[in-house]
Amino acid sequence: MENILLEMKGITKSFPGVHALDNFSFNLRSGEVHALVGENGAGKSTLMKILYGVYTPDEGEILMEGKRVTIKNPSEALKLGIGEVFQELNVCLQLDVTNNIFIGNLKTKHHLVDDNALREETRKILRDTVGMDVEPTALVRTLSIAQRQMIEIAKVVSRGGKIVVFDEPTTSLTKEETNHLINIIKKLKKQGMGIIYITHRLEELTILADRVTVMRDGKYIRTMDYADTTNEELVNLMVGREMTEKYPVYQRKIGEEILHVKGIRDKGNINIGEIVVRKGEIVGMAGLVGAGRTESMRILIGADKGEVDEIVLFGKKISRLQNVHKSIESGIVYMTEDRKADGLALPLNIEKNISIASLKRFSKRGIVNAKKADENAWEYVKNLKIKISGLEQEAKLLSGGNQQKVILAKWMSCNPKILIFDEPTKGIDVGAKYEIYKLINELSDAGMGIILISSDLPEVIGMSDRVYVYREGRTVAELDQTEIEASNIMQYATGIKKQGKG
Repeated sequence: MENILLEMKGITKSFPGVHALDNFSFNLRSGEVHALVGENGAGKSTLMKILYGVYTPDEGEILMEGKRVTIKNPSEALKLGIGEVFQELNVCLQLDVTNNIFIGNLKTKHHLVDDNALREETRKILRDTVGMDVEPTALVRTLSIAQRQMIEIAKVVSRGGKIVVFDEPTTSLTKEETNHLINIIKKLKKQGMGIIYITHRLEELTILADRVTVMRDGKYIRTMDYADTTNEELVNLMVGREMTEKYPVYQRKIGEEILHVKGIRDKGNINIGEIVVRKGEIVGMAGLVGAGRTESMRILIGADKGEVDEIVLFGKKISRLQNVHKSIESGIVYMTEDRKADGLALPLNIEKNISIASLKRFSKRGIVNAKKADENAWEYVKNLKIKISGLEQEAKLLSGGNQQKVILAKWMSCNPKILIFDEPTKGIDVGAKYEIYKLINELSDAGMGIILISSDLPEVIGMSDRVYVYREGRTVAELDQTEIEASNIMQYATGIKKQGKG
């Protein structure tokens, strides 16, 4: 008989205007990695938040090892042996490593905490569970994303965890960090733990997945052994249609030079010689994590401290963009990599998120014309095909792909001429990615200059007309269409090839 560790039966959950889960069922065996896949908005995160006690289901039941359980909050989930490693990590940044691992579970003797004993136990837990050597007194905010993930895993395992949910765990990791995480997951599996693995990087399933369940629009579609399917089949099941193309075929019309920047630098590692963007052109920026792509663009738009020797915008030399407001007024906007922290005001509604950067357009003598703001928001909701229940819906309730479209609508409301996309499809499913790519192409067709920063190499190759390759804070190569291919980019990014653009 199958060793079923977890069953979620007939789970239904609705929010105002949104039917997130519809009679969804799922089970997990001991010692397996069960992948859960679907487009953004399919209901994956909602299902896991029910399992973790963040949400209460409207209907359905949860069974652990055959016994029905009620999970009212994350503390109860942890007591039952259920832990989650979220895409947005649930660590306390201001506390040290020891307190993060033992938070809510402090061991006392005569009502007193033995700090030294806890620190020694922390060392042992980290060493034995995740092979990590870090000072127990180190503040978590000083650690890398990968190290923070290891602390979350160690916390679950140290409490006798039986189930660990990984929600897009490799999004912000380097290749080496990803490989380390995969080895940890394999180790947990051998120990008999059940792993629920959520990812849009389907190539990772080849290494990890035993079974895979596909969901779409909150509904159960199919469960199968991963060995009996293909990633192409999974994509078609996820989107409910054939996906014959990953990147839209497009013939761009590239015009005159609209941006020419010389000498972007800071007091640290950034020292960029030259960046050029033409009308209707998509300029890719490739490189390893930490190569300086985001940092250089943030200096350019005045978001971070640094120097820019010369900016020629639309044929006219302009002064240094002192801040983001000046950048927006000049026609340059920046779509941040972290849409939840920097791109959206999550508690605010759709209309306010779209209008927030362009209120001057809808205001007279400091008073906002609500009708005009609503009309503008609805125009972009329609044109960008944003799936919402209404303009009053909170941004935090949207899927990742629709949140990204809301941010795009916000910046389009500013009538930009140059748009910098920083990781535009990070954490977005394949169907929504295709829609974002089409939108980017349409913007270029309208004459906008596009800068595309992406760690997804096929994305850079599939979308760019030219590519700047970054390495250690410098552009080391400028590649035209005939030179844009994976091995060429990686050889420059790793220093094997040297072109020396400066």
